[in-house]
Amino acid sequence: MALHESAEMYLETIYVLAKQKSTVRSVDVAEALNYSKPSVSRAVGLLKNGGYLTVEKDGFLRLTELGTEIGQKIYERHTLLENFLINMGVSPAVAEEDACKMEHAISDETFYAIQKFVQNMK
Repeated sequence: MALHESAEMYLETIYVLAKQKSTVRSVDVAEALNYSKPSVSRAVGLLKNGGYLTVEKDGFLRLTELGTEIGQKIYERHTLLENFLINMGVSPAVAEEDACKMEHAISDETFYAIQKFVQNMK
């Protein structure tokens, strides 16, 4: 099932937050994305129903294996694309913003070509 960009953003954000701290709550996601709590609550419900995360009794969010896989993939794309753009001379702020847009739009083929290019440059 193909996810919308917003769902990928939520999974990436939860993935990154989980790497930074031991527990992630909906309020943490709302603060990180600067979204309203009701918007995050709705998205969490959809992601839970889709099998991408679980919500524990204490309200903590946990990515499922599938959710982790997607969150990690988007985060890796973002990181590589942002660094690639910075190395091309794009300012860090613009590179971060553009990478956030690009990570959802480019095909796997294009991403892997950029990844290979970056690896060959090292």
